[in-house]
Amino acid sequence: MSAEPAPAVESSSEGGLRRVARVVLLDPRDRILLLHGHEPDDPADDWWFTPGGGVEGEETREQAALRELAEETGITDVELGPVLWRRRCSFPFAGRRWDQDEWYFLARTTRTAVAATALTELERRSVAGSRWWTWPELAGAHETVYPTRLAGLLRTLLDEGPPDRPVTLDTEIVR
Repeated sequence: MSAEPAPAVESSSEGGLRRVARVVLLDPRDRILLLHGHEPDDPADDWWFTPGGGVEGEETREQAALRELAEETGITDVELGPVLWRRRCSFPFAGRRWDQDEWYFLARTTRTAVAATALTELERRSVAGSRWWTWPELAGAHETVYPTRLAGLLRTLLDEGPPDRPVTLDTEIVR
């Protein structure tokens, strides 16, 4: 089992952790957009994950979230909401181990057409598409989804709204 793909260039912060910004993008029907990824040389080793990626240079996590969303989906007409969740994770992907500190931002859009506009070479080899998921579809999914508790987290978000401050999720380590 692998985890969500990452671009070929790594940005690190203290402790060697790659700083990552992810987007929990909801449409007017409260569906969440997930990307479908896989190991570059093994499409059968696949999973679903939220749009996002590594912070580059001096950009903020907010700037990284918006840039990654535009690159991976073509969607630019969003305003980022609060940080919902924070997570540390470690996983093998494309022949190496990735150690990440991820922040998940809430965003909403009225646009549901998705078109990847600027994928890296590694992303072109490992991202197979995208899909809007309802909460019940996500809760009943048999596919691997990251973060692993996403269905429950989404249900809480839809029922209670964003948390007052970011929720720290359990660290996920994929062997």
